[in-house]
Amino acid sequence: MKNINCILIDDETEALDRLETLLTKFDCINILAKIDTPDKAIESIVELNPNLIFIDVEMPRQNGFDIVKKVREQNINPTFIFVTGYNHYAIKAIRNAAFDFLLKPVDIDELKDTLERFCKCREEKRVTELPEKLIKEYSLTRREVELIQLIAECKTSKEIAELLFISKNTVDTHRRNILEKTGKKSIMELLTFL
Repeated sequence: MKNINCILIDDETEALDRLETLLTKFDCINILAKIDTPDKAIESIVELNPNLIFIDVEMPRQNGFDIVKKVREQNINPTFIFVTGYNHYAIKAIRNAAFDFLLKPVDIDELKDTLERFCKCREEKRVTELPEKLIKEYSLTRREVELIQLIAECKTSKEIAELLFISKNTVDTHRRNILEKTGKKSIMELLTFL
C-alpha cells in the first residue's frame, strides 16, 4: 500500500483518538489532520487535499453528508468513508458515493479490509488514467506509454523487445526519447512522479 494522506472528522474526541490509534498501525497512512468541527473540516479538506477522509455522520450544525456535498461543490473529490455508530445511515452513505461505511467502534480487521480495497481501487484507477496523463503532459506516443507500463512491471529491455516484437535497440531508443521528453534521469524517477 502506498502513502495515503487522510483527514479524520468527528465531533467526538474519543472516537477521533481511537481511529487515529488504529490508523497508526498502518505504515501507509499519513494523518494530515484530526478535526472536530464541520466548519473547520471543509476548510481543511480544501487546503490539504487528502486522498481519503474518515467522516462521522452526526455532528452539530452540519452532518457528514452536508460536508461531502459542500466539498464536492468545490470540485474537490477525495474518497469518503463514513464512520458512525448508527447503521441506518449505510444506504444514504452509499447513495452519497461513499467508498465504505464503518460502524463504531471501528474493528481493526474491517479497517484493514477497507484500506486494502481502497489501495486496489486507487491503483486500478492510476493504471487506467496513466496513459492519458503521460500523453497529455509529456507528448508521449502510445508506444512510449506502453513501454513505461512494462518497465513499471519490472520488465527488462530484452523482455519488452520480445513482448512488443521489436528489437532491443528500438526499446533503448524509446527509453532515451522518453527521458528526453520528460526531462527525467530515469524511467523509475518518472514513475515516482506519477
